[in-house]
Amino acid sequence: MTVSPIENTIRFGLFELDLRTRQLTKNGVKIRLPQQSIQALSLLLEQPGEIVTREELRERLWPSDVFVDFDHGLNKSIQKLRDALGDSAGSPRYIETIPRIGYRFIGPANGPTEIREPRSDTNTPPPPNLAFRNQGPDSSMWAVNQRYLPCR
Repeated sequence: MTVSPIENTIRFGLFELDLRTRQLTKNGVKIRLPQQSIQALSLLLEQPGEIVTREELRERLWPSDVFVDFDHGLNKSIQKLRDALGDSAGSPRYIETIPRIGYRFIGPANGPTEIREPRSDTNTPPPPNLAFRNQGPDSSMWAVNQRYLPCR
């Protein structure tokens, strides 16, 4: 089976982040953001629903030989990211603050995913509008647009 390259776009809400070009768009319109904000978003999207610690962000966003006011720099990067996403710390839709620990991406995200080409030597699966439903210990049913038909 051949597998095409990994799709490099993560979609969430009206937004898309292209991991290759490090470009954020909203409804196809490019959003200008500093690269540190894009890198922070990318790191949060790598682990959706999980806490990314401030230390992890520091290690990924600032090289070890760079001396900056890390707390101020990180807070500013996250604030610019929230502004671009129309998000807020008080009522987050995408980025939740975990006080003194880090941040968590809480929005629904799709991708990146592997796109696989179909194989011609496999059995054809049922059409996408069919779903197998078990309606009891001894019966099997196929759901077709909300109607159930016995399997034979």
